[in-house]
Amino acid sequence: MRERAMLETEGKPVDDPDDDVDAAFGTVGSRAVIDGVDGGTDGVSKMEQVQARSIARLSAAPAYPIPTASPFADPASSEPKEYVDEKAEADQEQQLDCALDLMRRLPPQNTEENLASLMTLLPELTEDLLSSIDQPLKVQTCEKSGKEYLLCDYNRDSNSYRSPWSNEFSPPLSDATYPSAKLRKLEIAANDAFDTYRELYFEGGVSSAYFWDLEDGAFAGVVLIKKIGDGKGRTKGAWDSIHIFEAQEKARNAHYKLTSTVMLYMLSSKSELGDMNLSGSMTRQAEMDGIVDDPSMHIANIGRMIEDMETKMRHLLKDVYFGKTKDTVNDLRSIESLAKVRKQQELQREIASKLQARQQ
Repeated sequence: MRERAMLETEGKPVDDPDDDVDAAFGTVGSRAVIDGVDGGTDGVSKMEQVQARSIARLSAAPAYPIPTASPFADPASSEPKEYVDEKAEADQEQQLDCALDLMRRLPPQNTEENLASLMTLLPELTEDLLSSIDQPLKVQTCEKSGKEYLLCDYNRDSNSYRSPWSNEFSPPLSDATYPSAKLRKLEIAANDAFDTYRELYFEGGVSSAYFWDLEDGAFAGVVLIKKIGDGKGRTKGAWDSIHIFEAQEKARNAHYKLTSTVMLYMLSSKSELGDMNLSGSMTRQAEMDGIVDDPSMHIANIGRMIEDMETKMRHLLKDVYFGKTKDTVNDLRSIESLAKVRKQQELQREIASKLQARQQ
């Protein structure tokens, strides 16, 4: 009775703070049990009533989900795996495009050093860089025939290179890949033909041709030409041309695709003119159809296609590199005396003023 009196003032019950908590949790159903306990005076203590109310509130409380991840976690870590892979692939493609664009603007005689630096910075793109960037050709001598031939990725197997003259690898390989017997005959004829072509056009240097089989009876090949300057007069330079082609036969015709790359550099060091470094590279593509009455016609068609492409690229190099350099030098310095130049300028101004006066 004493505890009941403490909760009453002037005969009116005081608001129980537990009622507000019950209303906040929405425990309407649980209040019936508590009212039944609280309504009687059968010896139930106030402490037991409070305990009953607490148990009722906890049992009626809604079950809120427990967060499984920290709110401070990196949002990128929650991205789907497919999205992360696509993003990484796009980043690698952009890096490869930037690397190739950079290599096109660097001197070709320093390709090996620049390529090694790029592979150190981007080791995950090593294979793509090696397959996409053309390097200056290297010369090696065939041990069996004694003739020189050029080294590239298309005659390499592991760490050995195949000679087009002897069809043997150096160092020897037990499980090497060779062209078919039919294609080997074409390869021998192509090396003889382009050896004559090189001597007529370049008057020296080294040439090599390598063929390999493709699916569905098609074949591909590469024709390499390298000419190094003699270095007379403190001037040195080199010409490297790489012609990669693909031939697809269709009845008595064949469709050819050609990708040609020319790397040229010239270095000069003279006391009268100073140091000069003129270098660059150019890549062009072409396609054509040719008649093939005999397998040897492939050599004539490919040879004519490469000859036309090299002629066009040679003229472009002459106009772009040599022509632009000549114009720049002529603008920087004048061969005629300054007095003669001033006299010509005064004469031009006088003629122009008389023409304007006559028009008025």
